[in-house]
This record gives sequence, structure tokens and C-alpha cells, in this order.
Amino acid sequence: MSLLGTLARLEAVRSGRAEPLATVRHRHLSDRPMVVVPLTAAGESGAPLAVMLGTDRLAPRLHIVPQPLNRTLRFDHLAGFAADLLPYLESFGAEVEQVEGSEKDPETGEKSQVLRELCADAPQVIVPNGAGVHHLALLGRSTRFRRTAEDADPGPYPAPARVPLLGRWLTHLTDRAQVPGSSLLLPMTGLLTRHWATGQSQLEDQHLAALLAWHPRPAALRAGAPVDGRTVDRPTGDGATVDGPTGAAAAELAESARDSHGQLLHPPAGPATDPRFDELVLAPAIGRYDAAVTALRDAGPQERERAQRYVDQAVGALTDALAGILLPTWQDVWHGLDLLRTLPPAAHLAERWEGDRWSYTGHRDRLAAGEPPQPRQDDAVTAARKLAQREREQVRVDVQEALDDPLAMAERRLAGEAFTGEVVEVLPDHDTSGRTPKPRPLVTVRTADHPHADLGREAHRTHTATPQKAVIAAVDQEAGTITLRVMSGMGRRKEPEPGSLPEPGERVTFTLFELTARQSAPLPEPDDTPWTHGGPPGSGDHARAAAGAPPVSGGPPAPAAPPTSDASEEWE
Repeated sequence: MSLLGTLARLEAVRSGRAEPLATVRHRHLSDRPMVVVPLTAAGESGAPLAVMLGTDRLAPRLHIVPQPLNRTLRFDHLAGFAADLLPYLESFGAEVEQVEGSEKDPETGEKSQVLRELCADAPQVIVPNGAGVHHLALLGRSTRFRRTAEDADPGPYPAPARVPLLGRWLTHLTDRAQVPGSSLLLPMTGLLTRHWATGQSQLEDQHLAALLAWHPRPAALRAGAPVDGRTVDRPTGDGATVDGPTGAAAAELAESARDSHGQLLHPPAGPATDPRFDELVLAPAIGRYDAAVTALRDAGPQERERAQRYVDQAVGALTDALAGILLPTWQDVWHGLDLLRTLPPAAHLAERWEGDRWSYTGHRDRLAAGEPPQPRQDDAVTAARKLAQREREQVRVDVQEALDDPLAMAERRLAGEAFTGEVVEVLPDHDTSGRTPKPRPLVTVRTADHPHADLGREAHRTHTATPQKAVIAAVDQEAGTITLRVMSGMGRRKEPEPGSLPEPGERVTFTLFELTARQSAPLPEPDDTPWTHGGPPGSGDHARAAAGAPPVSGGPPAPAAPPTSDASEEWE
């Protein structure tokens, strides 16, 4: 944690309210996001229990698994999930724009201009916290290879036709979520903690209700909301508010307050359930469902109608119970979106969102081309490319946030990586070592910051029309001045172009880090990978390993083939 972040948390403890960490919004927010609140069954990692999703905060859709141990019911649940999510994801693929680009001929190496399709917009999925992202990743991993009833050899427990496609989309979204600055799949807790600091620990910030308790909000939430066309009541309390108590007291109340039946007033849905809810509500409800299903199976012709009513009643009771613990988190996610929309968007948001649009377009095209699902494991070259690309994106996001937000730049100034001050003198000077003299003016800046200003170190002036690099020529600690020799960004004339240099009295900011991310060293193509890192792909064993099957020639399995999902990261 940075020094400024620590100070903001201490101030939040003193004031009892969340303190800002940013003056602008650093993540893109869609006009029509898809909010997904998943719920998992206890005792089995990634086992779906329910999911609430939708693009309308007043009309959420709910899908449940009455018996999580039943594979058929589990796949029926995923089919319903896919029926609601996939149309939203696919709806952005029709409207495109033509973008000029260059393409390299693999034989001659010559570049030619080409037109590429870029989707005009892309979907955005919002989940409550980071555990929700992990759960969607597990669902994608467990479903994208599933055989369906339409396959020639469906095998046991065939999945509905759209379930593997859902798995491929979830895998792509969760892979993209690991790219710094991406906004296709976002956890609400991560969004809020990037822009505000609370007086609690980072672990406690993963409880969305406790996190929101540090922000002022209405005194009470609505007791019911329509779910699939009907209204489900749930208990409410003042634990989710901070109108009276401080943020710490309100957060503690949101985490622990219970009703007269011992149930949490604000269940976390994170995506695990509360153990007391499992014991007192969920387990008996599933038991009644199992008993009703058994009675229906054993019922005679005259009793089947009544037995079916008992099954429907058991499913309805389960639906009401699960909706009651999902609705508070559903409303919390939308409240978090309201808070984030109060911040103006950062200047570089459109640029990063264009990268997400390229990622979405690339995955859409791979699905249309009939490419196989993403493999379970990356080969060495693909893993290295992933890592290098994400490192570049992290550097780019850090630089862009510092340029967009004075509070982010203040963290760099406190760390000695930048300084801001007033220009006190500009002296013309020239480099006469070459054939023609080049302008190398000296700019002296008086600053109260204490940067790591070593002589000869490069510095970069921010917020200029063209990149402007300088070199530190002198440092006077007693006077608090730094003299820089400007090396570029002044035009090609013998004298600097008007406006390219700061004027005395003007406030300027120089960074000691580069304003663009450097490209990493080129990596070999997968075909040129040495055998020590997986060997040339394309063999039968390699292709079988990509699908997760054992080799047919004996010996250890070959490494997986390069995943097609991460080619989207190269589109940027």
C-alpha cells in the first residue's frame, strides 16, 4: 500500500467515512452493464447453487439448482444461465466499424495496409467481488469442454447445447480480467477500493455490504424487488447505512446483524453462503425437495398431480430463500455503480476500452471461425507472451492514471518518482557537437518535492502535445531548484517552436519514469519452440493434450497447444 493510501485509510478511521483515492473514474462503465451475482454450494469448489443476473436493476433474473448434487439439474441451471447471458454477450458483435491497420506478409516480410473490423462496443459484466470472478473462471473451465447431446459421442451426462459456448465466453472474460486496466469483467469491491479508502482492512473490504457501509446512503433498502415477474420479500435493517453510526460501526453491523431467526440481515453472497443459513434454511429446503421428488417418482397415476404440486412448492420455497439472500447483494452492486458514476471519466479510459473492444472482437471472430475451445494449460511461449503483455499493461495503466489524476500523481511525487514546481528561468542553449547546432535550452524549476534527481537522469514533461524528454543538469537543494536540459519536443528548427517550452511562472510536472511502456523482447513462434519447452506443436499427442486427453504414444503428456483465447491480447 502506498503512503497516500495509508494516510487515506487513517483519515477514514478518524472521520468514519470513506476517503477519496481518485478524482476521476479510472475504469470504464458501460451504459448497459450485466450484473451477475453468483452463489455456490458449500463443500464443493465451483458448484453452482444460484445466480441472479440482468441489465435492469428492477427486474433481475434468478436461476437456481434445487439439488446441487444432481448433475442434470446443474446443467439445466447452466443452460438457463446461458440463455440469459449469451444473448447479451453476442448482441455487441453485429455493429462494427472499419479500422485501418497493417499486416505483415509471412513470406516476404513486407507490410501492407488492411481494413479490420472492430466492434463499436463491447459487453461488461459486473460481479460483487473477486471471488465471483474466480467462480466464473471455474464454471468456464468445467463447461467449455463438455460434450452435448448433439455430439456424435455425447458420453454420460451430456450438457445442453449452449453450455460449452457459455464456458468459452466465461473463460475469455476471466482471462481478460487478469489484464490490468481491462473493463470487460469487473468486481465491484475492486472498483470501489480503487477510488475510495475505508478504515478497515483489505480483507474486510471484500465484503461488499461492509465496504458500502463507509459511504453515505439511504436509511433503508426496499423490502422487496420483482424477481422473474414476482415479488420476494426479505428482512431489512439499518446495518447497511451510515446515516447514524460511523463507518466502522455500520460495517460491523452489516457483517454480523441477524434477525430473530438467526439469519443475517445482509447476507454476503460472496459467493459462499452463510453456514447458519445452510443449516437452518437451505438444508431443510433441499431435504423437502428431495422428499417431494422421491414421492413423485413413487406416485401412482392418481397421485402424480398432487406430488407434482409438492415438487413445485419445494422449488418455490428454495427460490424464495435464495432470492432473499441474493437481493441485498444485487442492490449493493447497483448502488456501487451509482457511486462510481458520480466521478468523471479519466482521459485515457477510451483508449483502454478500445483494447477491450479488440479483445471482444477477436474472440467473436474465433467463435465464428469454429476454432476449438481454449486449452487447459498454456505452452511456454504463450505463457511468456501473456506475462509480458500484462506487465506492459500494468505499466501503461500506472502511467495513464498518474497523468489523468492529481491524486495518483501525488503518490508518485511522494515516492520521489516525479516533481511539480514553478518555472523560474528558461535559458537558451545549443548543442554544437554536430554539423548543425541543436536547441538544448535549460529550464530551472523551483519545487517543494524531493525527487530522486540524480545528475544525468532522464525526466519527462507531462501534458505536452508531443513527448518532451529532458536530462537533469543541476540540483540545488538549498534553493529547492532543479535545472533540466530539454532534449526533444521542440520541433525541427534551429530555435524551439513557440509554445514548446514553458514560460517563467508556469507550473510544470516532470516524471522520472517514461510515459510509454516499453515493448518486451520478441519471443519465438510456437513452431520454433525448443523441445525443452514443449517441442514443436502440431503432433497428435500435442493436439490431444490441448483437449486434455492423454497421449496415445505413451510417455508423459505433451504441453498444451497455444490457447486461442489470448490472441485477443495481441490485437491491441
